[in-house]
Amino acid sequence: MKRDVEIPTGFKSLVTPVYRGSTTVFENAAMVKDAWNHEEAAYTYGLYGTPTTLELAARIAELEHGAHTFITPGGQAALALIYFSLVNAGKHVLVPDSIYGPNRGLAKDVLTRYGIETTFYDPLIGEDIKDLVKENTSLIWCESPGSVTMEVQDVKAICAAAKERGVTVALDNTYAAGVYFDAFKHGADVTMQALTKYIGGHSDLLLGSVTVKDDSLYNTIGTVHQRLGLAASPDDCSLALRGMQTLAVRLQAVEQSALIVAQWFEKQTFIKTVLHPAFAACPGHEIWKRDFTGSTGIFSIVFAEHLESEQIFRFIDSLELFQIGYSWGGVTSLVVPYFDLERTQSTTSAKLVRFNIGLETVEDLIADLNQAATKLRKR
Repeated sequence: MKRDVEIPTGFKSLVTPVYRGSTTVFENAAMVKDAWNHEEAAYTYGLYGTPTTLELAARIAELEHGAHTFITPGGQAALALIYFSLVNAGKHVLVPDSIYGPNRGLAKDVLTRYGIETTFYDPLIGEDIKDLVKENTSLIWCESPGSVTMEVQDVKAICAAAKERGVTVALDNTYAAGVYFDAFKHGADVTMQALTKYIGGHSDLLLGSVTVKDDSLYNTIGTVHQRLGLAASPDDCSLALRGMQTLAVRLQAVEQSALIVAQWFEKQTFIKTVLHPAFAACPGHEIWKRDFTGSTGIFSIVFAEHLESEQIFRFIDSLELFQIGYSWGGVTSLVVPYFDLERTQSTTSAKLVRFNIGLETVEDLIADLNQAATKLRKR
C-alpha cells in the first residue's frame, strides 16, 4: 500500500542540492522527447545532466566569459569531445609540441585510425603558424603554458592567423583555471579545462569542461556529447561547485607560495633552469606578462647536467611534505619527474621535475626542500 508522506516545503540552503537520477519523469505522454538541449526540453534523461550538473556548467561558462559549457567525466573526455566534434576523417590538426601528454596520445593512437593527420608544431611559433595550415586543416590546438615545459604561447597571434584561414582554435585553459587568461578575448573558439585540477581543488574528483564562445559550435558539440554518452556524476559536480567557492583564495595562496619556492630554486647551484611563466627564463615570458593576470602553483625545474638520475631521485624521495604523484591543482604539494618527455619539434632536458605547490605553510615547504638538498649533495 502506498503511503503518503508530506515533506515540509520552503527549505533553503547555501549549497546547490545534489540531484541524482537516470530516469526523469514527464508530466504527460505528449511531452516525451529524447533531447539533450535543455532549452528545447528541460529534462528528458539523466545522461544529459541534472540541475546539479547544469549549475556547474553555467558557472564555468560565466567564469570563462563563454556562451555555453558542457561537463564531461574527466579532462581527457573533454579533449575527446572537442576532437570528435570538430574533426572529420581526412582532416588535419595542428597541435603544440608542448601539449598535455594524453592529448598527444589521443592524436597519435586514436585519431590516426580514422585518417586524421596531426602535425606537432613549435609552441612559440606565433603568427608563423599560418605556414603550417593546409587546405584540410580543421583544428588548431593551443595550451598555454605548455604541459610540463611551460612554454607560453602567443594565442592571440595564432587565433588571428587561424581566423584568416577559417580554422577553429581550441585552447586547453586548465593552467589558468579560466581565471588568469581570457581565452575568448584573445580569439579562441572553444576551451576546455580539467576541472579535476583547480576547480575541484582537493584531488578527490574527475571532471572536465568544454566551453564555446558563442552559439556557432553549440549544437555540433552538444550532439556529440549526447552520442558519446559523456555523463558526469552529480556528486562530483557538487564537489566542483564547492571548490569554486574557494577558488579565488586558493589561487592567490598557491601563486604566492609557488613564486617563493621557485625563487628558492633559482638560487640553488644544482638547478640549471626554473620554468615558471612569471620568470624571465621561461620561454614566452613576455607573452605571459602581456596576456595573463596571474600565475598559479605549478612550475618545473631542470637540474644541473652533472647530476645523475639517481641523485635526483634521492632528492625527490627525501622530501617529506611533497607527495610523489601526477595531476596538480589540489591543496597538497606534489612532485613528479619527467625524464622521458616525448617531443618532436623541440628539445628539452632529460632532468626535468615538475612541482605543484599546495596550501602548506611556505616556510615548511622551503625547510623540506633544504633538508632534501643536503642529501642531494651526498653521493
